[in-house]
Amino acid sequence: MITIPSNYSARQTLERLEAALRAAGITIFARIDHAAGAASAGLALRPTQVLIFGNPKGGTPLMQADQRIGLDLPLRVLAWEDEAGNANLTYTDVDWLAVRYGLGALTAPAREALAKLLAKFTAEAAS
Repeated sequence: MITIPSNYSARQTLERLEAALRAAGITIFARIDHAAGAASAGLALRPTQVLIFGNPKGGTPLMQADQRIGLDLPLRVLAWEDEAGNANLTYTDVDWLAVRYGLGALTAPAREALAKLLAKFTAEAAS
């Protein structure tokens, strides 16, 4: 997993990420607020939200190589607040996914594009 600190709250960081992805034409599939879910059950949880997003052009080549990667696609980023109140973004390292699913060299261009996309948009959202 890759975790980067944010200069904003978890909610603001995810809003920034979502806006940037939408502006780039990337589909937002869902935004899950785990803290709200916890509160609805009478439980406390620091701010914790997941944004699920993707683009068929990016993910399909990986699924063509191994459909099981559909368990980890579309992409998702977790925005969360630690015990000290610091916000972070965390996402799964695309290289780790390649190892997990035994993706070969033919998927390297798609993997590199996804890794760059994640790094670029999360860095922009957090700073």
